[in-house]
Amino acid sequence: MRKSISRSMGLALVIGLSVAGAAHGQNRRTVTMSRQVEDEQNLEVNVEYGAGRFSVGPAEAGVLYHMQLEYDENVFEPVAEYRGSSLRIGAKGLGRRIRLGRNRKAGSMELMLSREVAIDLNMDFGAVRADIDLGGIPLTRLEINTGASQTVIDISEPNRERMSKATIDLGAAEFTVRNLGNLNTSVIEIHAGVGHIELGFTGEWRQNARVSVDMGLGSLVLRFPRGLGVRLIKDTFLTSLDSEGLVKRGDIYYSLDYDEAEYQITVDIDAAFGSIRVAWVD
Repeated sequence: MRKSISRSMGLALVIGLSVAGAAHGQNRRTVTMSRQVEDEQNLEVNVEYGAGRFSVGPAEAGVLYHMQLEYDENVFEPVAEYRGSSLRIGAKGLGRRIRLGRNRKAGSMELMLSREVAIDLNMDFGAVRADIDLGGIPLTRLEINTGASQTVIDISEPNRERMSKATIDLGAAEFTVRNLGNLNTSVIEIHAGVGHIELGFTGEWRQNARVSVDMGLGSLVLRFPRGLGVRLIKDTFLTSLDSEGLVKRGDIYYSLDYDEAEYQITVDIDAAFGSIRVAWVD
């Protein structure tokens, strides 16, 4: 880690080094970085991670952020820049091709974020296996960009901040998200290329919402809790729809109790070459 970066961040930094597979030019490093909450009221967090295992969760009380990163220094370098109310953190590639084999393992990144400071969160990751729990993290905005990833996201607790917007942009991905109702936002946008997507709309809904899904080739599963009013609008090409529990009025599908539901969501789907399945959960 360069001294100039360390000084500017005021980090508590612990670095452990291990070397493995020397014949294959692999140098493994482990870096731990953290910072305590001071007088921050809000924080913009930009996360960058290329390949490996990736996880996010809520931090312990008093911690602004905590990261543990294991990486190959021949391929990546750690990033941690904290200035004012902005944090850029993760690992960036050095422009060298990654070849994973018997003697070269993917790295990992674990990130914990404050439960006490309102966070504008942007995550950009590539070929990863991601396990993300945003429950307990007060989010004002969320943006996720992925490459060829396998990602599971859970919003396990209601967001105490009202979120302006959640945007998810997926490449060739397997993607599952649970408890979207806990995001506390009225706008959710999902853009997907190729893959399998499961969207779970359980959670604590506190407002009506509009959800747009723009999908290329793949399968989409929509899991709705009983009692949530659902209106589904689709503009599709060669895409089948299993519309269990929905009735069609004109060109639009509605849940049976849409008009009486306390909260209502509109799901607008633009898809080609795939399938859409609706499922209901208690």
